[in-house]
Amino acid sequence: MTELSRAVLVAEARRWIGTPYAHQASLIHVGCDCLGLVRGVWRGVIGAEPEAMTPYAPAWSLSSSRETLLDAARRHLVEIASRYAREGDVLLFRWRDGLPAAHAAILAASQSFIHAHDGAAVAEVHFSQWWRRHLVAAFSFPGATG
Repeated sequence: MTELSRAVLVAEARRWIGTPYAHQASLIHVGCDCLGLVRGVWRGVIGAEPEAMTPYAPAWSLSSSRETLLDAARRHLVEIASRYAREGDVLLFRWRDGLPAAHAAILAASQSFIHAHDGAAVAEVHFSQWWRRHLVAAFSFPGATG
């Protein structure tokens, strides 16, 4: 596996800032959702995506108990303890207890992350206590170093 700089991962994620929110999309400056941002960063720094996406409803996590997002992350990323997450790592969040993980972001610095949120463009936001309470898992991209 080729080494992948965390600075390169963050720089690629920051290139997506301002991309409008669009459900299931993953096109820089055109549209993406939270998963589309992670997919786009993967393509930008690693290459072809590891699996084809299947369609999903906007509120899929409210009607399912399956950990679809968490399971996919475990198939393709390297799981780490959340407290050890570093710049360039993928963060997964649960909207509330009992629901599956349903939101993804990329850690940009110790106090900020980059994400796409319904109704807003991709942005770098403060990693507040609210977000920290909803954090369920963290993953590194394969080969991430530095």
